[in-house]
Amino acid sequence: MDTKHCTVDGWVDAIPVSGPRGTAAFDLVVRPADIDTVVDDAPDTVITCTSADPRITHELLTGIQPGDLLRVTGTLVQPPAPGGNAQLTVNALEVLDTGCIAVLRDMVLDRYGDYCVIFDADTDAVPVFTAFGLWVGVADNPDAIATLIDIHERVNGGDA
Repeated sequence: MDTKHCTVDGWVDAIPVSGPRGTAAFDLVVRPADIDTVVDDAPDTVITCTSADPRITHELLTGIQPGDLLRVTGTLVQPPAPGGNAQLTVNALEVLDTGCIAVLRDMVLDRYGDYCVIFDADTDAVPVFTAFGLWVGVADNPDAIATLIDIHERVNGGDA
């Protein structure tokens, strides 16, 4: 198996995940240093990274987000089959730049008078709470919110 000690700069592709026995793993997207000479539609290289170092693992699981630019140093193992991801065991990590803060686009919190609702792009159902955080129920769809609020107010004597 071909191994090499190296340093690589790349972007974190997804939120790092914890692994077995105190490890953490993440995918690093790497572009060639001479990007101007590469064909426009050339694929990026993805390197699967892991670390068992407690300091690095803590940083990965608590401070690293998708889009962060990292410099990682460690032992690189070439993929066993062509087209597979190379594996890098990280023993040094440096954050070169942070990615943009993610904007929630899939969920929206909205207020209806004394009530709060949560719209989720993945479902038609709409959870409804009072402004004080008390559970009211789930409206089957956005059009049913007013009906659910009316029922709640009738049952509770108009108190949100």
